[in-house]
Amino acid sequence: MNLKILHILFSLLLICFFLPHPLHSAPPRILKIVIDADINPAVAEYIVNNIERAEEEGFECLLIQMDTPGGLLESTKTIVKGILASDVPVIMYVAPSSSGAVSAGVFITMACHVAVMAEGTNIGAAHPVGIGGQQDTSQVMSEKVTNWASAWMRGIAEKHGRNADWAEQAVRRSVSINEQEALDKNVIDYICETEADLLKTVDGVTVELGSGRDYTLSTADAVVVENRMNWRYRILSKISNPNIAYILMILGIYGLFFELQNPGTLIPGIIGSIFLILAFFALQTLPVSWAGVLLILLSLIFFILEVKVASFGLLTIGGVVAMFLGSLMLFEKTPSFPSGVDWRLALSVALFTGLFFLFALGMVLKTRLTKPTTGREGLIGAKGYAVTAIKPNREGDVRLKGEFWKATSSEEIKKSDKIEVTDVDGLILNVKKI
Repeated sequence: MNLKILHILFSLLLICFFLPHPLHSAPPRILKIVIDADINPAVAEYIVNNIERAEEEGFECLLIQMDTPGGLLESTKTIVKGILASDVPVIMYVAPSSSGAVSAGVFITMACHVAVMAEGTNIGAAHPVGIGGQQDTSQVMSEKVTNWASAWMRGIAEKHGRNADWAEQAVRRSVSINEQEALDKNVIDYICETEADLLKTVDGVTVELGSGRDYTLSTADAVVVENRMNWRYRILSKISNPNIAYILMILGIYGLFFELQNPGTLIPGIIGSIFLILAFFALQTLPVSWAGVLLILLSLIFFILEVKVASFGLLTIGGVVAMFLGSLMLFEKTPSFPSGVDWRLALSVALFTGLFFLFALGMVLKTRLTKPTTGREGLIGAKGYAVTAIKPNREGDVRLKGEFWKATSSEEIKKSDKIEVTDVDGLILNVKKI
């Protein structure tokens, strides 16, 4: 019996030696991303990819810190669908102070499982407008768009038990409220001054995930892992604005035009090619209208023909009109948030391009009408004086334009007499006495 007891005691001693402390599981991790730009295809791809990463790598939740003025419909729909279908909680944090969730940002905030705002922030103004400054002027289409967007917003708000009436008014009347009003009206869930406060506040909150199961957040002691945008997302996000993409395209066309007009200069061609590549990179994410592209190309043809053909400005006028209309039509109007080039930018570019080609036309006409100053044509009619006497049909010396020439004449010319060139025969001038 004593041996058995000793054996048991020895075994317990070994266990205590190898396991001196209780095992602790690793703290939960939170994946964080920061959105401080327009909602465009690049931002949509970035958010959806991080939702997938949070699911695959077992993060406790995805924390989105956002400050946005709005964005494109298709991008907003992609983000909202990704959040609603997510099997990991998504927390929206409108921060820092003075930030806002405007237009498309309202839809995204409403779709998140937990919505939090920092002090001094705002949310609202979700009426359909374009990031390029364009808006559909058709009353019927405007009503259709507003009704569609408000119904969509109401459905998103009801999904998470938020104030659907206010959400609808944010679309129909562009109402906007601060963080305290948003909390009082049940538009958001919490107000947190800092990220640390947010993690403590949402700890223990239960949310319903896209799969239908309930999940209780454990964030009090979580480790925040921030995934910053890489250079690809940053560049694409900046140039996906319709106005910027349009400017890049126009500058690229200018660069290639200058290179073709002055072969071998290289710099305009290189810069123009880079701008065009960036423009095409951006245009692939935007709803481009080929009618607008063709009108812009037609305007360039008109401008070039104006330099070659004397139309007395008619082709330039046609080019300005075609470029202005093409710029406005460059992007198609979508069913909700229409995107397009600001009409003021379009008009400025069209007028500048027209004035440039008019200037180029003026230089061409001036060159054509100016009397040549070199060669045979430049010598005929030139005036000078005789350096030596010139006998009829015999050579003498004359000076004109600071140079000495051999000259002949059908009449007698005395030294120092003023002369005028009537013809040129090789290097011999035919002159007459003035």
